[in-house]
Order: sequence, then structure tokens, then C-alpha cells
Amino acid sequence: MAELEEGDISAQLKDYLELKRLCLQIKKDRNPSVIFWIGTCTTEIIKMDLEGIAVDLEKELSIPIIVARANGLDYAFTQGEDTVLSSLVLKTQARPKELGSPPLVLFGSVSDFVAEQLSFELTKLGVEVEGWLPSSKYADLPSLTEGGFVCGINPYLSRTATALMRRKRCKLISAPFPIGPDGTRAWLEKIALAYGKNITGLEVREQEAWDNIKSLVNQVSGKSVFFMGDNLLELSLARFLVSCGMIVYEIGLPYLDVRYQRAELDFLQRVCKKKGILFPKIVEKPDNTNQIERILSLQPDLVITGMAHANPLEARGINTKWSVEFTFSQIHGFANAKDILELILRPIDRKS
Repeated sequence: MAELEEGDISAQLKDYLELKRLCLQIKKDRNPSVIFWIGTCTTEIIKMDLEGIAVDLEKELSIPIIVARANGLDYAFTQGEDTVLSSLVLKTQARPKELGSPPLVLFGSVSDFVAEQLSFELTKLGVEVEGWLPSSKYADLPSLTEGGFVCGINPYLSRTATALMRRKRCKLISAPFPIGPDGTRAWLEKIALAYGKNITGLEVREQEAWDNIKSLVNQVSGKSVFFMGDNLLELSLARFLVSCGMIVYEIGLPYLDVRYQRAELDFLQRVCKKKGILFPKIVEKPDNTNQIERILSLQPDLVITGMAHANPLEARGINTKWSVEFTFSQIHGFANAKDILELILRPIDRKS
């Protein structure tokens, strides 16, 4: 990782020459397969033509350069991944439309272990995964076929989904996200049905996953949780926790792309109906002052929030959990539902 110094953005140096110097240094020190340029607010203000410079430097240095504009206007830090992946889409190779079953590409950053787990579950249903975006290596990026299927695994990748559909003419499989046994089963079903595959056995597979976390589910059942809104995982996590018997007072969201999360919203509605409870209150871009007043009034067992609000709430006797911990934990798939509940129970058990 390298950063431009103050002098480099003060109009005293030529953008092209300075970026070339920096990339040559990176190439010498690291020998990377690809270089990412993350443009901040400053590059926007001084109108640096990063995209134009990247095209010329790529040819001169013989190394791919991907420009991602992280201009500070995002609603959540997780959208940084969305920005990079949507830029990465433009670098993927296009393949002509083929006869037969369209290929499947999954998008979203997870560990190799989780990717293998989810790919294996799909293989058991007769669906082969063509590749993942991003791949472990730049050279292994999947090629994208017009009319091919794509499906996301994270709720904050709406720009990437849009880029895949508009720029590469792929077909998006709209599905709930594979978080929790219920979400994982629904995600697998949607993909399998898109390929006309038999989904027999998924109900048993889901029940096995629920059985494996039964003791944890019993501990969280009846507990209450309040999502202040920080990383755009709130809707999927809330749906899973409702399935576990928790009371969700409020789902705060920094931003809600209804088109991309429609399947998750519908699934939450079905889960609430099945449980015989009211649909939780959803607040987009909430006012934190008003939220804190509601939290102090409701006294939930747990508040899932950003780091800025955690300590003030703890000082008032409210249990908190940093939302960033869910972002960087393995929470996808049948096997990792246990990790979610352990994260939930840790602060509750600490004060019980």
C-alpha cells in the first residue's frame, strides 16, 4: 500500500509522472499482478484524470491498473468493497454467448474456505460455479458471458450487481443472502431453481444446521436486539435473529437499495409471518440522537452499532456489539451460523 504525499497533490508536480514514479516503486518492491488506485475526495476536487492516466500507464508498465473512486460520499464503509468490485467488473474478459446452461459467477469477498463451502453446496445440487469475483489471483478472474447468471453473497454490493447487468449483460439471480441456515437454504434454492435443478434435500440440510446450533438458539431466544445501522448487513442479520426467536426492535440501515435487497425484504416478511410477529421497524439513514432516546426507553438486551456509539451506550448500562465484527467474521453458509450467535451472546453473557 502506498500513498501520495501533500506535495504530489499541490499542483507542483505532474500527475502522470508522479503516479508513474509511485507505480514503478511498487512494481520494484512488490511485483504485484495488479495495482489498485483508490481515488479519495482530494483527487475529485482537483480533477485528477485517474482513469485516463491509468490507461496510458498500463501500456507503459505492462501491469493492469484498476481505478476505484472512494470519494467519501458512501453511506457505509462496506460500500468500499462495492466500489472496488464494480471497477473490477470492467476488467473482466467478455465471452460470447454459448449454447447450453449459462455459467454462474458469484460475487462478494469471502475467505477461500467459505467460497469452497458454498461452491460445494451448489455442486451437490448439480450447479457448477464458473468463478468468484474477486478471485484469489487477478489472473484467475472469471470471464463473463452475456446472459450468464450472477449472484451476490453480501447485501452491500448493489453497484457491482448493476455493473454486471448493464455493462456485461449478465442475469442477476435475486436471492436472500446466505447468512444463517434459513438464508443459506433460500440462497441455494434460488440459484438451483434458476438452473431448473431439483432442490430435494435442502430442507434436511437446513434442519441439520439448526440442530447444530440449537443450544445457542435457546440462549438468544426471547432476547431483544436493536440495530443502529452501520455496515448494511443489518437486514440479513435481523432476519436470521428473528428466525432464532429474538425480538428485533429496530433495523437501522445507512442505505437501502430496495431493488437489490428485495428478496431479503420479502424473506424477512415471510419469517415474521411464520413467527406470528410484527414486521420490525426499518429506519434508513437514522438520526442517531433519536435512536439513542429509543434505546434508553426500550432497554434492549443488545445494541449492534458502530464503534463511535458503543462506549457511550456501555456507560449507560446498554450491552453493545461492534457491527464491524460481523463484517470481518465468517458468517456465510450453514456452518458459520454458530459464529454469528457466539458474537451475539458474548456481550450479553458478560453482564449476565
